[in-house]
Amino acid sequence: MLAKVHSFVLHGIQAIACEVEVDIAQREYGDPLIVGLANTAVREALDRIQTAMINSGYTWPERKLLVNLAPADLKKDGSTLELPIALGILHAGKVILGDRHKKFLVAGELALDGSVRPIKGALSLAMLAAESKMDGVLLPSANAREAAVVPDIEVFAVDSLSAMVAFLNGQLEIAPETPDAQDVSDVSSLYDVDFADVRGQEIAKRAMTIAAAGYHNVLLLGPPGAGKTMLCQRLPTIMPPLSRREALETSQIYSACGLLPKGASLMRERPVRMPHHSASGPALIGGGSIPRPGEVSLAHHGILFLDELPEFQRHVLETLRQPLESGVVTVARSHSSVSFPARFMLVAAMNPTAAGKGNIDRRKAKSTEIQAMDKYMGKISGPLLDRIDIHLEVPAVTYRDLTSKQVGTSSAQMRSAVEQARAVQAQRFGPGSTLTNASMKTRELQQFCPLDEICLRLMKQAMEELGLSARAFDKVRRLARTIADLDAAADISVIHLTEAVGYRLLDRKY
Repeated sequence: MLAKVHSFVLHGIQAIACEVEVDIAQREYGDPLIVGLANTAVREALDRIQTAMINSGYTWPERKLLVNLAPADLKKDGSTLELPIALGILHAGKVILGDRHKKFLVAGELALDGSVRPIKGALSLAMLAAESKMDGVLLPSANAREAAVVPDIEVFAVDSLSAMVAFLNGQLEIAPETPDAQDVSDVSSLYDVDFADVRGQEIAKRAMTIAAAGYHNVLLLGPPGAGKTMLCQRLPTIMPPLSRREALETSQIYSACGLLPKGASLMRERPVRMPHHSASGPALIGGGSIPRPGEVSLAHHGILFLDELPEFQRHVLETLRQPLESGVVTVARSHSSVSFPARFMLVAAMNPTAAGKGNIDRRKAKSTEIQAMDKYMGKISGPLLDRIDIHLEVPAVTYRDLTSKQVGTSSAQMRSAVEQARAVQAQRFGPGSTLTNASMKTRELQQFCPLDEICLRLMKQAMEELGLSARAFDKVRRLARTIADLDAAADISVIHLTEAVGYRLLDRKY
């Protein structure tokens, strides 16, 4: 008898429909077989399924068993197909009666005792079910909450193989999972750090406010102990909360990687990824024989913090250039290519030289300091620096600042300014848009960042004296637009443009 069950396989972070066909021969005997470009883990599933069925009280078919996974040209990996294969065997063996299972997408890993273990990509599965107009999904209980956040789809959690059989035969009622109201609403995250902890560095705090308001990339340069890492670590405290759309997109990546926090259905805070400088290219960008998201994708709608930037391998840093421009990473393999979202905010920190000392202002630096700085900065390519909006010097903290009893600007004050500027951008780009000032394209730049004659003369002077590229020219305009939004100004003025040009520290010619 032939049985068909609807399931899925992950292709990157996207769920691709997979039909599991199970046929039990009428007269022929032989070893069970799985076909359909299945990897070793999937082929080994038959042994686990057989043991799980026997331990659950069901009979393993004596005649030849053939399992076909369609489409046949798509690689199948992982353990998500074990539950649907078991369902197909039980339906073909007339243990499960009727065709109720055809209304559901089914996925799950089986333990040897017949219990159902969690899988990766449950959120993508629920999205696929909604797009395919299915009635619902059958999933392990541990994945039910994350799948339930997808609207217009019913999620039924099963704990064991026998519970699934009883449910499909109408012998057991299982209530569909309901989403947690807290998980589908915007939540203001609470942090145990604050910008008020940072002594002095008010200019740097101003730059961080601008970066958060427009989602601009930022590079901090300064000696050890100046507070660069403290500033970067506190940046999430002033970022706006994730919108529902952003939370779903980010959670889909973490669900596909099996990294969602235990018991959570959605990512409630903007992700902050801090890879070590020994990270490889595939670890940062994504890859592998079966491509997986890298750190840039795990930082989607969040922050990628690279401390000690020149200590990363140069060829690894160069891989950041494409996602910084497009917001997408494409991993190509001989059999296929996979795209991962990677709309992140790059925050980097570095010392002026490998020794950590040196004067960043070359006009005041000694010749030996200039040589040491050039050698150290040579580890970072010009095109990569060109893609960073803000280059900021963070000077050493003075004794006066360290011993002062005056409290500096706090995260609450900075967050208020950021939210005001984000509200202006939301009104500018329209409801539901994910655009920010930093991600404006040419059309938006022409529409929202016009420059008067005085500003154009200033930009001409800046391009001639600083050697700004065309990309840097547009970066300055985007940055000036954010500064104007923080000042609640309708148009960009020469004051906003002057401050924006001042943040192009590494473009200066001497």
